[in-house]
Amino acid sequence: MQQSVERWDIFEATLDGPAGGNPFIEVTFGARFAYNHRIIDVDGFYDGDRTYRVRFMPDTVGAWTYTTRSNVATLDGQTGAFECTPASPGNHGPVRVRNTYHFAYADGTSHFSVGTTCYVWNHQDDELETQTLETLKTAPFNKLRMCVFPKHYTFNQNEPPYHAFEPLPSPPAPLPEGEGWRFDFTRFNPAFFRHLEQRVGDLRNLGIEADIILFHPYDRWGYSTMPAEVDNRYLRYVVARLAAYRNVWWSMANEFDLLEAKTEQDWDRFFQIVQESDPYQHLRSVHNCRSFYDHNKPWVTHCSIQRSDLTQVSHWRELYKKPVVVDECCYEGNISHNWGNITAQEMVHRFWEGFSRGGYVGHGETYLHPDDILWWSKGGVLHGDSPARIAFLRWIMEAGPAIDPRGGYWDLNQSTDLADNYRLIYFGIHRPAYKDIALPEDAAYTIDVIDTWEMTITPLQGGFSGNCRVPLPAKPYIALRIRKQ
Repeated sequence: MQQSVERWDIFEATLDGPAGGNPFIEVTFGARFAYNHRIIDVDGFYDGDRTYRVRFMPDTVGAWTYTTRSNVATLDGQTGAFECTPASPGNHGPVRVRNTYHFAYADGTSHFSVGTTCYVWNHQDDELETQTLETLKTAPFNKLRMCVFPKHYTFNQNEPPYHAFEPLPSPPAPLPEGEGWRFDFTRFNPAFFRHLEQRVGDLRNLGIEADIILFHPYDRWGYSTMPAEVDNRYLRYVVARLAAYRNVWWSMANEFDLLEAKTEQDWDRFFQIVQESDPYQHLRSVHNCRSFYDHNKPWVTHCSIQRSDLTQVSHWRELYKKPVVVDECCYEGNISHNWGNITAQEMVHRFWEGFSRGGYVGHGETYLHPDDILWWSKGGVLHGDSPARIAFLRWIMEAGPAIDPRGGYWDLNQSTDLADNYRLIYFGIHRPAYKDIALPEDAAYTIDVIDTWEMTITPLQGGFSGNCRVPLPAKPYIALRIRKQ
């Protein structure tokens, strides 16, 4: 048994228990963790082979104790203790909402969400999944959207190595092509979830948040139409297994409004189950296709939006009073679908448009490949020209404070920090030869001209204060960074 674990890492207690009957249905198991007067109740899970596990993410340095609870005598009342040690470098804890519209890690470090989408990279073979992780080591992304369940869609026809439930022995599985599989929805397949955990842990080790998509409509196996009691049991099981990973975000669905078998009340229930089951209250969202879920509902922590018009970020911030993440703004690529063939320059423009309005934006890539290995779905390697420019933007954002829109109707892509010591102005497709700027008279400022595509920063000579006219290169995709000296 572990004797110590660092802050925001995973302590795991493992017990042997009964395997007869159906432990997934018949056995309840968990533990109460205590630090001084604090008590945190955590659900455990059955991991097959008579093995029961409970995982815990301690958030306070010091001595912790625990006592197990179960409806099975041999699993109930078992006690233990461990020491929580300080977090190691690079471990900043889980991401939380900060100052209404922004994010920060639990230790206070700002998190500027620069995401990408690899829906089912974790449902490929080991070689391809390893290649994806190697790519991510040098990519600019600190969040990745990924599905729990496999995906059936264009460029996604391969059968996954694992399934979430045990197949029924009769009729034989798989069924004839096109008819899918049949599963025993009362029995999870632990190997499937162990693999999922492995990949979430791999992302954590790279400093990448795993945005876990719990449901999606692109399905030939029956995962999108499971009965309500199976949905509920699945949500509690996946939360019990994954919640102790500090890099987890919960997304109820990708394109929730295309899951025709689910109602608005179902989505409310899913949010509430995840909220009630997660002791650490990881971030929670839901992603749309045509219509929005009501992000004002209290269990939604931030907006996950699919839209191509990033000028609306300012509006969504005011409408929902929550962080706005445009997780899908179309994809750099060359496939036939209009959502998957924008240019790299347009992708970079949408990133700057969203960030300069106080929001966050996600990347995706869909270049044709002879083996249908498109980054947006299966991972692999990146082929596009936007990631390097996105890395440049991330570097600029992380070098400054969190910013919020300021100015009038025509100037909403001018954002500043709370003290107005820092301003970022993005001109997008517009190409003015100068910009008149009003600065305080009693302070001096430096001004940099940023070419967002060429990735250059040109400092203007001298200090600036009061009303000043700033010369610009009269070309599109230019930004200004203004900082108090």
